[in-house]
Amino acid sequence: MLESGTKKRVAKKQNHIVFDKYELYTKAVQSPEGDVEFIWETYKEVKKREAKTFREDFCGTFALSSEWVKFKKNNKAYSVDLDPEPMEYGRQKYLAKLSPDQQKRLNLIEGDVLKVELPKVDVVAALNFSYFLFKTREQLRSYFQRVYESVNNEGIFLVDVFGGGQCHDAIEDRTKHKKFTYYWDQTGYDPVTNEALFYIHFKIGSKKIEKVFTYDWRIWTIPEIREVMHEVGFKKTYVYWEGTNKQGSGNGIFSRTEKGEPCLSWIAYIVGEKA
Repeated sequence: MLESGTKKRVAKKQNHIVFDKYELYTKAVQSPEGDVEFIWETYKEVKKREAKTFREDFCGTFALSSEWVKFKKNNKAYSVDLDPEPMEYGRQKYLAKLSPDQQKRLNLIEGDVLKVELPKVDVVAALNFSYFLFKTREQLRSYFQRVYESVNNEGIFLVDVFGGGQCHDAIEDRTKHKKFTYYWDQTGYDPVTNEALFYIHFKIGSKKIEKVFTYDWRIWTIPEIREVMHEVGFKKTYVYWEGTNKQGSGNGIFSRTEKGEPCLSWIAYIVGEKA
């Protein structure tokens, strides 16, 4: 049960509707259990052994880290974010539900990933396109350099990326979920800078709640990301591309490849291997 003070911070009221924005976000765009399994299996595929330590940069509510410590009894996780609001939500929503042993294996670090002391780990992940907040190559390189220095010699760095011709248009995708509808809204794309504004809206009942989350990003491409990974020292990089179902949509199954498809919209993972 959330304490009343936290409710005031994470429950939003608009059009006389009180809702939990982080719960809706998790249900709409995250799948922590599946992500952890993918990360664990990818590390094993690349390094031929099991990962034990994991760091989730830009962790938000650190749902992924919580699943990591539950996945294997000896797994340890570190969660880094500079925003105290989602981290406080995660403490009560996820951390409080872990066993005492699992809680000991989950470490929270509130601060800027470019400045705080970072622990050495087997895997670092920056998901949900969070690193898109870095708009210059210099900023992206600085972050990737910090990651390279903070992964073990047998470590990997994993990020997700999206693209496709549709990413150059003003679009608003809608996905219906049980009890709510999720909207992904892209506007203001600038081909000179590759920057755009993104919004997440939710519709509960007949009321649409606008701009619950806002993202001011640069859309980085797969070649750019791989190049910067190599520049900072990662020995090899791999692309994991999503397959398609019979309807032509993504099927949630990602396989390593060196050749993609000219889809209107796609999502992929990029893995940097240190040694």
